[in-house]
Amino acid sequence: MAEMSGSETPALALVDLNKAYGALKVTDHVSLDVATGELHAIIGPNGAGKTTLIHQMSGLARSDSGHILLDGQDITGLSMATRVRKGLARSFQITSIIPGFTGLENVALAVQARLGSSFRLFGAVSREERLNAPARDILETVGLLGRADLPAGLLSHGEKRQLELAIAMATEPRVLLLDEPLAGTGPEESAAVIALLRKLKGRYTIVLIEHDMDAVFALADRVSVLVYGRIIASGAPDAVRQDPAVREAYLGEEGP
Repeated sequence: MAEMSGSETPALALVDLNKAYGALKVTDHVSLDVATGELHAIIGPNGAGKTTLIHQMSGLARSDSGHILLDGQDITGLSMATRVRKGLARSFQITSIIPGFTGLENVALAVQARLGSSFRLFGAVSREERLNAPARDILETVGLLGRADLPAGLLSHGEKRQLELAIAMATEPRVLLLDEPLAGTGPEESAAVIALLRKLKGRYTIVLIEHDMDAVFALADRVSVLVYGRIIASGAPDAVRQDPAVREAYLGEEGP
C-alpha cells in the first residue's frame, strides 16, 4: 500500500481504489487525499463513477482492490455502521429520513445511535432530554429549529435535505460525505443549502458530490474531476476550471 506523503495525515485518503461490475470498470485506480477541514468536491459527467465511488467510501459497496484510510487508519474492510462510529458519515442522494417522525425525533434517533442509549422509538421523545438537547442544537445550526415538531414528511424538499444533513451531523462525524445535497432543490432552497454548507466548511471535513457547478466552484477548496472512473484533474477550483482536459471532457460550454 502506498505510504502517506506530507507532514499531515489526510482526514480521508483513497489509495488505488478499483471497482468493476462484470466487464464494466466503474472506478479505475482512484487515488486522492482530503485534508482535514477541507471541502473537496468530486465532479464528473453522468456515468463517471461518482456514485460508486461514494458507495466505496461509505462502505455501501466493497472495493475490488485498493485502500481507504480515515485519519491514517485503514477502514477498507469495515462495515458502513462501523465507519459511521469511527467518524465517517454520509447523506444520501435520496433522503433517508423517517417521514412519520418529527424533525426532532429523526435527529434524536441519530444522537441515540451515537450514544447507545435506551431510546424507545415510539415513546415520548420529549422525555429523552439528553437526546433532544443536542438534537435541538443541531436543528438550530441547520436552520430547522422552528420546524422541529413537524412530521418530517411534511417538510419541503429543501428542508428535508437540511434535515438529512442534521441527521449526519448528529453522529459527530470527522468526515461528511455529501451525495448531491442540492438535487431537486429550487433556487431558494438551493441557496439555503449552499449557505448551510458554507457555514459547515472548516467545522467538518467534507467530500461533496454535486452537479451544480456554480455551487461547487463557490464552495470547494479543491475539486477532483472523475471521467470514466479515473481522476483526470485535481486541484484548486480555478485551476481545474481552466484545465483543457477538464473543459473538453466535462465542463464544455459551462467553462468560462
